[in-house]
Amino acid sequence: MASTYVIPTRMELTRLKRKLVTARRGHKLLKDKRDELMRQFLELVRENRRLREEVEAAINAANKNFVLARSSMSDEILNTALMAPKQEIRLEASTRNVMSVDIPVFETQTRTTDPNDIYCYGYAFTSADLDDSVKRLADVLPDLLRLAEVEKGCQLLADEIEETRRRVNALEHVTIPDTEEMIHSISMKLDEAERSSQVRLMKVKDMMLEKEHHYGEKLIERAAEAGANA
Repeated sequence: MASTYVIPTRMELTRLKRKLVTARRGHKLLKDKRDELMRQFLELVRENRRLREEVEAAINAANKNFVLARSSMSDEILNTALMAPKQEIRLEASTRNVMSVDIPVFETQTRTTDPNDIYCYGYAFTSADLDDSVKRLADVLPDLLRLAEVEKGCQLLADEIEETRRRVNALEHVTIPDTEEMIHSISMKLDEAERSSQVRLMKVKDMMLEKEHHYGEKLIERAAEAGANA
C-alpha cells in the first residue's frame, strides 16, 4: 500500500504514469539481466566443479610422487635439489566484464618457452618420482589459476545476482504496486471532482433556467396588467 501522500492533480497523475512506464521497463530489463547472470553463473559453477576435480586429482598425484621421491632420497639431497627454482613465472591480473561484473583474469608468462625448463637440479642424485612430481605441479598451474578465476567469478556473480534479485522484487512488489495504487487513487479523486463540477454546473444551469422562467412570467403578468388598465 502506498504510504506517500500525493496531490491529486492531473500533472501528478501524468508524472506517476511516466514513472510506472519506467518502472515496468526497468523491471523487465532487470529480470533479463538476472536470467543472463544466472546462466553465466551456472556455466561457471559447472566449470568450477570440473576444474576442482582435475586440480585436486593432479595435486594428489604430485603429492604421491613427492612422497615416493622423499622415501628414496635423503632430506639433504631433496632440500638441495629444490633450493633454487630454475623457471621464472610472471603473473598479470586483469578483468573482463560480464553483465557489469568485473571478473578477474590471470595470465602467466615464463622466462623461457621450453616446457621442460622446470627442473632446477641434476638427474644424477634425484629420483624419477621427483621429476614426475615437479612436472605434474607445473602442468596443473594453468588449471589452478583458471580455478581461481572461476571461483572468484562465481562469488562476484552470486553477489550481483542477489542484488539484482532484490531490485526486481522491490520493483515488482513495492514500487509498481504502490504507483498503480496512487494512479488509481488520483484517478478516482479526479473523476469524483469532475462529477462534482458537472453536478454544480447542472445545478447552476437549473437555477438560471428557473430564474429566467420566473422573469418571463413576471413580464407576462406586467403586460397583462398594462392591457387591463388600458
